[in-house]
Amino acid sequence: MRAIYYKKLMNLTTRGKYAVTAALDLALNEKKASFSKLSDVAERQSIPAPYLEQIFNYLRRANILVASRGPKGGFKLSRSSEDIMIGEIINAVEKRMDATQCLGEGTCRAGSKCMAHNLWSELNDNINSFLMNKSLKEVLNSRLNDSEKNNISLIATG
Repeated sequence: MRAIYYKKLMNLTTRGKYAVTAALDLALNEKKASFSKLSDVAERQSIPAPYLEQIFNYLRRANILVASRGPKGGFKLSRSSEDIMIGEIINAVEKRMDATQCLGEGTCRAGSKCMAHNLWSELNDNINSFLMNKSLKEVLNSRLNDSEKNNISLIATG
């Protein structure tokens, strides 16, 4: 029962997981000067292309991705994977993640803070800090060792 309640409060959906996975896919190709086609990323990561298009629009508006039209067009990261934080990606596509019942306003129980308000606020701060201090490059480096870097298949399984 607790796990279900926790999932309801923390608003990390498939959209956020797919956004991170797609950005990781683009990070793998960042050294190439070319753009990646949305359909190629969708196929490599098993993400429905129309859904990925929505996600890429959010990421483009947040200046995480840049787009180019034409035969050699597509998407790529707007800056180095070292400079793009996982928290930025999730914040661009998700509603505010919040474990409190009051959205952090301290009105949990008829206008006052509940007994656990500070606990949930601290959890929010820790999650946000963790995600904002973890770059795409760090995630890739933690997943890959030198022998895997040339042959990788990231799949969005969350």
